[in-house]
Amino acid sequence: MEENNIRNIAIIAHVDHGKTTLVNAILKEGGVFRENQEIQDRVMDSNALERERGITIFSKNASLMYNGVKINVVDTPGHADFGGEVERILKMVDGVLLVVDAYEGTMPQTRFVLEKALALGHRVIVVINKIDRKDARVNEVIDEVLDLLMDLNASDEQLDSPFVFCSARQGIASLDANVLGTDMKPLLDTILKHIPAPTSDPNKPFKMLISSCEANDYLGKLAVGKVEAGHVKVNESVEIVNYHDENKHKTFKITNIFEFQGLKKVPVPEANPGDIVCISGSSDVTIGDTIANKEDLTPIPFVKISEPSIEMEFSVNDSPLAGTEGKFFTSRHLRDRLMKEAVRDLSLKVFETDSADKFRVLGRGEMHISILVENMRREGYEFQVSMPKVIYKEENGVTLEPFDNLTIDVPESSVSTIMGSMGIRKGELQNMSPKGSRIRLEFKIPSRGLFGYKSQFLTETNGEGIMTSTFCDYEPYKGAINTRNYGALIAYEAGESIVYGLYNTQERGRLLIGPGVKVYAGMVVGVNPKLEDIVVNVCKKKQLTNIRSSASDEALRLTPIKPLTLEECLEFLGEDELLEVTPLNLRIRKKILDHTLRGRETYRKKQELLNNK
Repeated sequence: MEENNIRNIAIIAHVDHGKTTLVNAILKEGGVFRENQEIQDRVMDSNALERERGITIFSKNASLMYNGVKINVVDTPGHADFGGEVERILKMVDGVLLVVDAYEGTMPQTRFVLEKALALGHRVIVVINKIDRKDARVNEVIDEVLDLLMDLNASDEQLDSPFVFCSARQGIASLDANVLGTDMKPLLDTILKHIPAPTSDPNKPFKMLISSCEANDYLGKLAVGKVEAGHVKVNESVEIVNYHDENKHKTFKITNIFEFQGLKKVPVPEANPGDIVCISGSSDVTIGDTIANKEDLTPIPFVKISEPSIEMEFSVNDSPLAGTEGKFFTSRHLRDRLMKEAVRDLSLKVFETDSADKFRVLGRGEMHISILVENMRREGYEFQVSMPKVIYKEENGVTLEPFDNLTIDVPESSVSTIMGSMGIRKGELQNMSPKGSRIRLEFKIPSRGLFGYKSQFLTETNGEGIMTSTFCDYEPYKGAINTRNYGALIAYEAGESIVYGLYNTQERGRLLIGPGVKVYAGMVVGVNPKLEDIVVNVCKKKQLTNIRSSASDEALRLTPIKPLTLEECLEFLGEDELLEVTPLNLRIRKKILDHTLRGRETYRKKQELLNNK
């Protein structure tokens, strides 16, 4: 039976192709906002970190009414590191809008998300966005999308997907590539015509798959999902069927049911087949579980989330400044927060280690874990993280490592520099093609080869390059990659940095701190352009005498410093370093703070290396 008055769609795309802006335009066309209402850009990006970075991190739900039909819209992340969000959200919808930039065309994440949608048998509407760009190449992009559909073995029905041409920023859509539209109605009409209504049997017992969870200060945990069958009412008793073990059940009473109306959650007395709703009443629900009536406890199959490929070590802060800037700094605080995140984000895994103060955190990429670090920092946590490492596998005695498909879009003048950097990082060129005045390069590269490359890439391309990557597969280990071509300037003693000490230190390299900063022995205060670590005294004061010369009181000029961002700090880290994260500061430090002990350990490693050779 079809619920003809409902359509459930997800908006999927590569990062920065305009998904969230398109949602803005669709909601505006559906009358979600008042005539005189001031609408901010990317209204769905409600998280502070999302608005700062201009990316979607968490999937969001909204809805609108159009021609008597309720359209539930799910906005999904575009960055490859948050692909786990997209994978599970696709189970909640019946069709997708695939947004493709009219200039950039199909990109790595476009392929990833489209492959997942096609595998679930979803209908696809291709939205060519940003057609008002001067460098738009609409006809070529159409061919690229069709080639991608055929390459992914789309069915005949999926190959016959309609194309809609939009400028989400202007709020216009058209079915003709050569004609600019006047509003978004052509897109909404295509959704009603092409996306199927959800099919379900209202006479069967209630059943719903949990696709995401939200936290509410007053109601506790909210389970979000699509009602697959039957009806359910407030105060009705239902069962949670664990997706890891279908024989594990737990009964709870539904205290609230909410449906999405516009951007708000509105309480309703009942949930019907095809509805996307939030249900409260139990703190034990997790993503992938099935909420079902006692009459039928067969779980709904859940999509297999791709495995993580990057790991970092989170540990309790043990620096001399530990516990002075954060609210939560014990191992219990750290463990509870990481375990809570692992429940919410299925593509993140947390493991305890032999030490009660250390935890292994596995994720989909550097950004995936760095977003967690930034969120914890803003919540008042104080901790340390190690250098990111890839996760190796052993198969038939062969060591395998993760590889990424890397796409680079650069001006022609930067191509030779990029090729040199990729050679050092073991990247293999797969394809090279002109895109207007620029060149697109496609590489297959070990995931570890991309660690610390982003800042260097922006320098090599004068800030004009675009770089994106997605996980490809595990392949045989490619050998050592030595990309760290600098050393560290390390503080000699604890104290406060002084202009005089910094002035003498800046001759050795680039400073990372200014005057008046608390430091401790073993803390990294600068970058040495040579491949060695140097101990410096940034707390050194000028000796005072009772005899003054004309030159003795001249002002000391320090080179202006640019504080490192969280991502830049993670890129900087070496094997023997940690990043101390607090709500107020990011400090890079050596694992062994004592200079004598660190020197002995360095000597031991050198001898070990010589003996192995």
